[in-house]
Amino acid sequence: MRALNIFLGILFVVFAALQYNDMDPVIWVPIYGYAAVVCFMAAANRYNKWMILAGLVIYFVYMIRFIPGLESWFFEHEHENIAQTMKATKPWIEETREFFGLLILVIVFIFHYYRKRRQGTGR
Repeated sequence: MRALNIFLGILFVVFAALQYNDMDPVIWVPIYGYAAVVCFMAAANRYNKWMILAGLVIYFVYMIRFIPGLESWFFEHEHENIAQTMKATKPWIEETREFFGLLILVIVFIFHYYRKRRQGTGR
């Protein structure tokens, strides 16, 4: 489990670094950076229930904001390739990518929450 958490932590640091050239790095660098910190803490067996729950709730609520873009991509634009180019020229592409990025984070935080509950240690 330690190796998985280190891998996820490094992955989220890379994701945060890639946000530097994004339109809104002030939002996304801390989002991915926070997830990296939680993963590195988990790798050190330092699960913090409140950090995990805060991230889970905040990311889930923020993810809901992007549902209209996801619906537009899925129903109106016939699953247009969202990875064709890194530059998102259409708003539904950017919103769909952001939705899936947050979904990954929510899944990781759910994993950490249940892992913490099973372990029963930490704060």
